[in-house]
Amino acid sequence: MSHVHIHRVETVKDRTLPAFAEAEHMFQQVQQRAFELFAKRGFGNGQALEDWLSAERELCWPAAEVADNDKEYVVSVALPGFEAGEIQVTAAPRELIVHAQSRHERTHASPGTEGKLTWSTSRSNGVSRRIELRADVRAQDVKAAVEHGLLTIVAPKARIAAKSATGTTGV
Repeated sequence: MSHVHIHRVETVKDRTLPAFAEAEHMFQQVQQRAFELFAKRGFGNGQALEDWLSAERELCWPAAEVADNDKEYVVSVALPGFEAGEIQVTAAPRELIVHAQSRHERTHASPGTEGKLTWSTSRSNGVSRRIELRADVRAQDVKAAVEHGLLTIVAPKARIAAKSATGTTGV
């Protein structure tokens, strides 16, 4: 498993890293596209989530899954074809931002094939994903690694640290 570089942000208010501006820009693009899909359907109710997810897929947001347990969040993000050095994670107390940018252009579909790659559904030169979390995490302790195209991020919950340090629940 290859470890991924993580930018750690200790406070919610510190949003100076470029990843935050990029995530906000991508969010606005998804919001605009989701509205366009909504309008195309005639502004009918009941499919807002489907419109949003369709817009995310169109704009190259990779598939993601968040597992939540008492101690931590475990986030999995599908990043087929990206190497650890091409992936950047930004960890803040209430959010994770994943950005992967290819440093090379693929010219072949797979090893051993001849010809130029003309179409692919599993690769883009750059993808981003922003994940909001329901509870604060200890950004300084977040770990990330990629194996076989799956990025796994483990983000320990901040409340657990208060419990173990004082013997109380931290509430």
